[in-house]
Amino acid sequence: MNVRAADAVIINKVNTARSEDIALVRKNVEEINPNAKIIDGISTVEAEDLDMIKGKKVLVIEDGPTVTHGGMKYGAGMVAAKDVAGEIVDPRPFAVGSIKEMFKKYTHLTNILPAIGYGKKQISELEETINNTDCEVVVSGTPININRVLKSTKPIVRIRYSVGETTAKELEDIVDKFLKTHNLL
Repeated sequence: MNVRAADAVIINKVNTARSEDIALVRKNVEEINPNAKIIDGISTVEAEDLDMIKGKKVLVIEDGPTVTHGGMKYGAGMVAAKDVAGEIVDPRPFAVGSIKEMFKKYTHLTNILPAIGYGKKQISELEETINNTDCEVVVSGTPININRVLKSTKPIVRIRYSVGETTAKELEDIVDKFLKTHNLL
């Protein structure tokens, strides 16, 4: 088996992670792969249309596994909405079916609606919960574009993580160097 070490390693979320955690990851990378270029990855959150959220009564949907068994209290959707929304709505009173049961199991969830699956029944219950919720706009921090799988009576603003311009430029330079070195351009 031919194993090759990575040419580069990204330590992501350096702008939000604890400095001691970043230092530990850096130390481990340097011990295991001292020749790798280490990139400090900046993690930013970007909204499709931030103006749609400003001052509005907002329902935040997050990636289910991240906030349920992953234990996080929020994700990208909440990060984008918290400083600009007028109000973040608690979805629990509007939940139906398996979503209602999920809130009983994961009691740390209050101001977010987890997308807990993409099967027909789960999508139907998510759609019904969204449409039942007393809000003006939905902020979706899910990894998929939920507009493709359900019909909402409210506008949905999609939120995504990005690496930011600086990190993107560093990655582009590494890829360009690799392509040139291997005559792939």
